[in-house]
Amino acid sequence: MSLSLSCYRCGERYDDGTRVRCDCGEPLWVDTEPTAFSWGDCRDRGGMWRYEALLPVDRPEGVARAAGGTPLVRSPGLDDAAGARVFVKDEGENPTGAYKDRGSAVAVPHTVATGDDVVGTVSYGNMAISTAAHAASLDRECVVFVPERTSSVRLELIAQYEPTIVQVAGDYGKLYGDALDLSEHLPIDVLVSDAPTRISGYKTALFEIYESLSPAAPDVIALPVSSGGFASGVWLGIRDLERAGLIAEPPRLCLVQTATADPLTRAFEAGETDPTPLSPDETGDTIAHSIGNPDPPSGARALAAVRDTNGAVVSVTDDEIRTAQRRFAVDAGFCVEPASATTLAGVSRLADRGDIAADESVVLVPTGTGFKEMGTGEAEVTTETVRRDALRDQLESLLAP
Repeated sequence: MSLSLSCYRCGERYDDGTRVRCDCGEPLWVDTEPTAFSWGDCRDRGGMWRYEALLPVDRPEGVARAAGGTPLVRSPGLDDAAGARVFVKDEGENPTGAYKDRGSAVAVPHTVATGDDVVGTVSYGNMAISTAAHAASLDRECVVFVPERTSSVRLELIAQYEPTIVQVAGDYGKLYGDALDLSEHLPIDVLVSDAPTRISGYKTALFEIYESLSPAAPDVIALPVSSGGFASGVWLGIRDLERAGLIAEPPRLCLVQTATADPLTRAFEAGETDPTPLSPDETGDTIAHSIGNPDPPSGARALAAVRDTNGAVVSVTDDEIRTAQRRFAVDAGFCVEPASATTLAGVSRLADRGDIAADESVVLVPTGTGFKEMGTGEAEVTTETVRRDALRDQLESLLAP
């Protein structure tokens, strides 16, 4: 299947649908022709396939049909914490509990259509789970490359789809380049975090936000950021709607990192175009492990997205993440993974410094469910045992004003 790809930075174009990066070194994305698109062109279909006209593949079979269509919920209970009017775009309601399904729903079927027998990915988290699930639903073999010390909990979540799991010793961060090399020389398509077809799938989250809020529009969209792929996809969606004349003023993209691995925050604050990879000595442990990325492959593109929309990049501590995760649950009823909780913590910081106003609408995008994290944290659970015949008296005591 032939695709037209282009580079956001230098404008170079390629007619090679398997290519990932431009000769200038930056990641590519799929060209579309949205100029004639209108909301009336949306298909009468569920999920992300309403926007089939702006996607590089036709609606496939399998679990891809269940991707997207996640709810946008007004959550006034989070307004005080965020310092703004909060809407929550719950990506945890995708088939494998994360936004990665939007990317896999396009990338895996495209790989199958091009004739590759084996699908692969480099991940020990949501992308591994999602890629394996989508490959299984299309009866394709999947190979997942994970770090040598991946936890048994993570391995169990990935293994349920029966991919081949390869634990890799050595510098796991170098596997991105290795994956591109493997795809060139072996009958396997390793779908890295910023594969152009993945990015196409991610933009549908932006389309859904705009349709859900219409005729209003969001002032700010807050995303956790790791590789920069999701931010790239949302930016591509903004560009598509701008070219179609459907956006007058783009929403400000606010990206949030963990303070233990924040090369984008440092680059943004320094006014740099390209982030500088962090060394092992500059990188720490974090509860938001899925975004603890010291060298994001789409980092420069994510920074370009932020600056193009007059947004911001901010990093938050683990203590702030824990507080935000609790607020999501107690004040809004959402169970989100730590990486997703960074959105609320980051927006709170931005509001405190005057970058977001109280009357602005802010869309927080929890990118993954917290239910997959159960049993892996340090939460304290307090209970008490009461005899049945004493239950009424005990409850009267507890519920007394």
